[in-house]
Amino acid sequence: MDLNAVELRKSGVSVIGIEADAVRALEQRIDDAFVRACEYMHACQGRIVVTGMGKSGHIANKIAATLASTGSPAFFVHPGEASHGDLGMITPNDVVLALSNSGETSEIVTIVPLIKRMGAPLVSMTGKPASTLAREANVNLDVSVAKEACPLDLAPTASTTAALVMGDALAIALLEARGFTAEDFAMSHPGGSLGRRLLLHVHDIMHKGDAIPAVRRDAPVRDALMEMTAKGLGMTAVVDADGRALGVFTDGDLRRCLDRGLDVRNATVADVMTPGGKRIAPDRLAAEALNLMEEKKINALLVIDANDQLCGALNMHDLLRAGVV
Repeated sequence: MDLNAVELRKSGVSVIGIEADAVRALEQRIDDAFVRACEYMHACQGRIVVTGMGKSGHIANKIAATLASTGSPAFFVHPGEASHGDLGMITPNDVVLALSNSGETSEIVTIVPLIKRMGAPLVSMTGKPASTLAREANVNLDVSVAKEACPLDLAPTASTTAALVMGDALAIALLEARGFTAEDFAMSHPGGSLGRRLLLHVHDIMHKGDAIPAVRRDAPVRDALMEMTAKGLGMTAVVDADGRALGVFTDGDLRRCLDRGLDVRNATVADVMTPGGKRIAPDRLAAEALNLMEEKKINALLVIDANDQLCGALNMHDLLRAGVV
């Protein structure tokens, strides 16, 4: 069968419109029930246990992951497995968030009395406020939709989108209520780019000890060039007898010397260095080092400790390898 491009685009636009309407309708349902649901979850001394069957189960799994990564400890329990042993994963200190568009999903309705018997608060998210699950819950969140995006009005589409968005609303409301910060987020995402940017410090990636390029101020320029070549950072620190950084000599300084016609064979590094040089403390975030390099349009930094001692060096390649860039 040939595909009609016009009809395909028309169908795609229709789906997006129907689901967008379903999401917009949720704004009127951020009401007292939503506040009570947040209060139960915020006061939870255990975990938020999210459950759902079928497509609702996939949405429930994602909501649990979002809650867990934004400061509200949570996990997903399959309602079918709960009836065969996994109910033991739920304790009276937990809060159960149950998703069912019909509110009559047998696997969930079956375990509702057991949840209530153990005393764990039950928050439901249904498309039918008069359903069994909605009536039995401590609080029900209405995620009903006018129609599914499926032309047969059968496949869960708009209803699962509405449930997912309501779950995001809960997670972010709780995040803000807990004062959850970007640093907190990074702690639970250490392998992600945000984690690397917020958890990695300069001392974690800088060159240390013998790997630091450094020469004395009275060293010949040729010695500085050999030090730069040996250490491979495109620069060398210039230090005094006590190890304090006096300046930096870079590839750019060398080019400027040659442009001025300076006799580099007889010059000392003190004649050609950049006094002071851009520097950073070892306990600063690696992301701050990146910002400083980008702002100053440079490729390397000296790392100076609280006693003004040269303790490290790093360049843009170090930040790239560490995944900060």
